[in-house]
Order: sequence, then structure tokens, then C-alpha cells
Amino acid sequence: RKSRKSRKSRKSRMEASDTGGWSSGCLGDLSSNFTPSYSLDPPMALDPGVQNAWRGRANARLPPEVNRILFVRNLPFKITAEELYDLFGRYGAIRQIRKGNTKDTRGTAFVVYEDIYDAKNACDNLSGFHVLDRYLIVLYYQPNKQTKKVLLEKQQEELEKIKAKFAANEG
Repeated sequence: RKSRKSRKSRKSRMEASDTGGWSSGCLGDLSSNFTPSYSLDPPMALDPGVQNAWRGRANARLPPEVNRILFVRNLPFKITAEELYDLFGRYGAIRQIRKGNTKDTRGTAFVVYEDIYDAKNACDNLSGFHVLDRYLIVLYYQPNKQTKKVLLEKQQEELEKIKAKFAANEG
């Protein structure tokens, strides 16, 4: 059972980070569709798998797509920020969790770890994890793909405006 003091301090830290927003700006325009949950530094997990990951990290080589930001899909809509934190916090210190809050982003979240090895361990262990009758899809956030998608959408909008302008001039 957690002490009253730890619950109180967790709640106050949770409220404090809700006002901070996404300060790094690494998600660009996407961040407006997500609400920051909260950022805490959990005690190191006692899970032996996590401890072994810490021991072997000096010699580990990481694939190029690995980074500290995970994109989580297929989340149950009813999952709370605290449940997300408890689930992902088992694998290391979390800097921030952002849970989708709009129609298009519900069921998704971004989880930012302090350490890249913790993010890799969480991605490896939580992909396909069963939570509230759903299987999580955990991917590394890839800003290039999202940037290309946003640019393509903007180009399509500009093209439609130009077409509309020329159609109005001809008619």
C-alpha cells in the first residue's frame, strides 16, 4: 500500500505538469491533439528483466529507428493516465506521457522516457501486451513520417485552393 504522503506528492506533481505543456516541441503541431498526463520519476523497477537490461546496455547496439519517444496505439479509451504511468513506468524513468483527447487521437498516447534503453525495453516488452481486452501496439515515434504527412496535406490544401481560384476565374 502506498503511503498518504506519496499519493499526495504524486497528485501535486501531476497537477503541476498539466500546466506545463509539451515544452520540447519535438511533436510540432501534433501536440495540440494530446493532453499531457503527468511526469514522474518512478523508483527503479524490481523486475529482473528490467535490471538485466541495465546491465547489458554498455555493449548494446541500437537500431536507427530507436528513440526515447514511443507512440502507443490501440489503447482502451477508459484507461487512465495513472494506469498508463504504472504500466510504462515499470521499464524506467518517464519524462512525460501524453494521452490523445480528440476524436482522431483517442486510444493513442506518446510516452517519453528519460533513457533510450528504457524506451527500447518498454517497446520490446509491451508490444502486443493485453490491456482491458485490447492488445497494445507500441512503436517508436518517427517524426519524419509525420512531417511528410503534414506537408503532403498542406500541399493538397494549397492545390485545392489554386484549382478553386482558376475555376472561379474561368466561370
